[in-house]
Amino acid sequence: MTIPTATYRLQFRNGMTFDRAAALVPYLKRLGISHLYASPIFKAAAGSTHGYDVVDANEIDPAIGGRDGFDRMARALKAEGLGLILDIVPNHMAASLENAWWRDVIELGEKSQFARHFDIDWSRRLTLPFLGDSFEAVLAAGDITLKTDPGSGKPAFAYFGSFYPLTPASYAGREGVLQISDKAGIAALHDQQPYRLMSWRDAEKDLSYRRFFEITGLAGVRVEDETVFDDTHRLVLELVRDGTVDGLRVDHVDGLADPKAYLRRLRSEAGPDCYITVEKILAHGEQMPRDWPVSGTTGYEFIASISQALVDGGGLQKLRDAYAHVTGEPVDPKRDLRAAKLLMADKNFAGEFAALVRLALEIRALDQHEPFLSDASVITALKELLVAFPVYRTYGSSRGLPLESRTMLEHVLQSVRQRRGDADPEAIGFIERILKEEVDGPASAAALNFRTRFQQLTGPLMAKSVEDTLFYRLHVALALNEVGGEPLPSSFSLERFHADMANRLVTQPDGLSATSTHDTKRGEDARARLYTITEAPGIWAEAVARWRSMNRLSIQRLADGPAPEPAVEWMIYQALAGAWPTDLRADDEKGIGALEKRFLPFIEKALREAKLRTNWGEPNEDYEAAVMAYARNLLSTANRAFLIDFVGTLEPFVRSGLANSLTQTLIKLAAPGVADIYQGCEGHDFSLVDPDNRREPDFQTLQQLLFEHGTATSPRSDWQSQGFKQQLVATLLHLRQQAPTLFRTGEYLPLVATGDDAARTLAFARADAQNALVIIAPRLVFSRFTAGALWRETPPTQCSIALPPTLANRPYRNLWSGERIGLSDSITIGFMNDQPFLALWAE
Repeated sequence: MTIPTATYRLQFRNGMTFDRAAALVPYLKRLGISHLYASPIFKAAAGSTHGYDVVDANEIDPAIGGRDGFDRMARALKAEGLGLILDIVPNHMAASLENAWWRDVIELGEKSQFARHFDIDWSRRLTLPFLGDSFEAVLAAGDITLKTDPGSGKPAFAYFGSFYPLTPASYAGREGVLQISDKAGIAALHDQQPYRLMSWRDAEKDLSYRRFFEITGLAGVRVEDETVFDDTHRLVLELVRDGTVDGLRVDHVDGLADPKAYLRRLRSEAGPDCYITVEKILAHGEQMPRDWPVSGTTGYEFIASISQALVDGGGLQKLRDAYAHVTGEPVDPKRDLRAAKLLMADKNFAGEFAALVRLALEIRALDQHEPFLSDASVITALKELLVAFPVYRTYGSSRGLPLESRTMLEHVLQSVRQRRGDADPEAIGFIERILKEEVDGPASAAALNFRTRFQQLTGPLMAKSVEDTLFYRLHVALALNEVGGEPLPSSFSLERFHADMANRLVTQPDGLSATSTHDTKRGEDARARLYTITEAPGIWAEAVARWRSMNRLSIQRLADGPAPEPAVEWMIYQALAGAWPTDLRADDEKGIGALEKRFLPFIEKALREAKLRTNWGEPNEDYEAAVMAYARNLLSTANRAFLIDFVGTLEPFVRSGLANSLTQTLIKLAAPGVADIYQGCEGHDFSLVDPDNRREPDFQTLQQLLFEHGTATSPRSDWQSQGFKQQLVATLLHLRQQAPTLFRTGEYLPLVATGDDAARTLAFARADAQNALVIIAPRLVFSRFTAGALWRETPPTQCSIALPPTLANRPYRNLWSGERIGLSDSITIGFMNDQPFLALWAE
């Protein structure tokens, strides 16, 4: 297997096609990339902006160039010696009439050859929740009629531009079926279909198929079935076997019924040489199952580890106190997380929860060993267990419950029993027996189904509770509200960072190391800047108080409270600070206008995801309008006093954030794991959450910068520019290609600094028998950037770093300057220079 030295993630669609990607190949080669890492390329629903809504897994999407365009791109990659990794989506497909399989299921119901391809409960009619209101209301309004489907020529229910086919049995021998126009006749015909048209609002509580998270338009696929696996992987495996594709990224592996079995089948079919990673979120301390035949995860946990090096733990507590003062209530993430999980179980996943309850009650009725338990006690116990899960899921299957999963389950059961709540101990024991596979006899089949459904629900419930609810409610430090992170009280230390990196070398040295992805909540440079707020909680809190006072007249008093409320004000200022371009002036009307176009959609999404005073299903228009008006006022050039104050206050955060950004990048490029560059992040990326972070980068500027400066053979001195960051990336990527074994298996050596700047210094090395690399970078340096001061104007300080025997008494070359130096058993450095980032390569 060829392990990538570095991947480059490209988002297709939104203007990016195969031919445009092919034109970028020389740039990627020059940058030092080994593999292009492509977002989903298979045919997706019309107008898709991401490609995860696949309608045909065996056709390359014509919208981005089709098979011919793909082949041209593949040839361009091969010509430059670059590999190709594809993002595949085995968990779900689009529940769309464009999907021929799904359409066949709608038309033929359980008789369709694809009826078992999708995870559908066939004990009742297939629910199609795509109406604006109930079927009865839509019918009464005259919005549903009978017409000939222009695509198939068959009779169908016409609902605006959609045509839902009639099942043949309902109109066989009825030549006048299309002439039925009375509402009673249409309703009777609807009752004869294997599906039931219904309102989209009812999907969360009444759905007959498994969906992807809360997205009704994505139907779960039963890829655990061999026929379904074959049908959904035919083309991608062909591309792997013929050498066109070198690796696969498996989307949402935790959504599958049996991830281990799927991955073993995929490995068997793709062969031992295919590089495979999985999208899997790991809680702190959690490890990917050791028996999965993959190289690692896509790297969300790596982002969380970096925060250990760049967050000031002591300052974070002060920031929490300041936030609590502003909001008027104590910060209690555990309470808030529980509230978010209960909301998900009671509302957003009410249908999935109800299905689990029905299975549990069925098992209770079949299990002769089970004492009588009330329905209410079973419901309460099940909910408490779901809410208590601290990780995405366990991995029980028909083969049993692995030791790690059993240990996790014991931990969850213990926490539920210790919590003073309403859960009945006997009901908890009943659910425990099911999950531990201690139910046999007539109830065994239902128990296996229950375990599968339970495990497929804990992940989405966790994801939506944390990433898409709590992260938009708890605003203390937005940089920590990141995919893979945990907004719970935690210590932050350099020692913990080093421990994480040492563990990474052991557990997944070939996994991807990401700092930005298409799913992260903000661009990596925005996050790096926002880390610095933990270093200056007093300055930040005073600034927010000042800005709130300056803009107090923009707050509107609504019946349900002020808009925005204090917590949202805090969030707005912090989000704006992260996204503010480094060179944007307070009087730049055009630049501020461009930022506003990106910022306002973020505010809308943040408010709705929080699900407090508004949400996606029932928007509170008055509240949203009031908060939007407040944000617009902030970005109005007429609000000159605020903008001048904001930009001036932000300056040291911007400068120290840029230092953080380069330190973060150095870690990614030199620490264990495969460096993953998200499109455009070799330069600066101050994006907000999607869709903002999926915008196409300015590749023309990036190519020009690389052409002008390339790697560090012509070093730049302006380390605060995106050109310097790009040059740093290119230099280290080429080094990774030069010494792949060092970066894959070389020792990870934490280095200890002593002296004035010890606490502000991050140092580590990679070493093997042939090569060594020493990395020294700044951290927690906000105090070095008083407003208006340059790095070199601060008082001189030094620190000393001891070198272990592996590194001592060797000649080194400074990768930036080219200077050759000999080191004995230590190195003394000072931050009194224009390039406070060292990468020393042993000659």
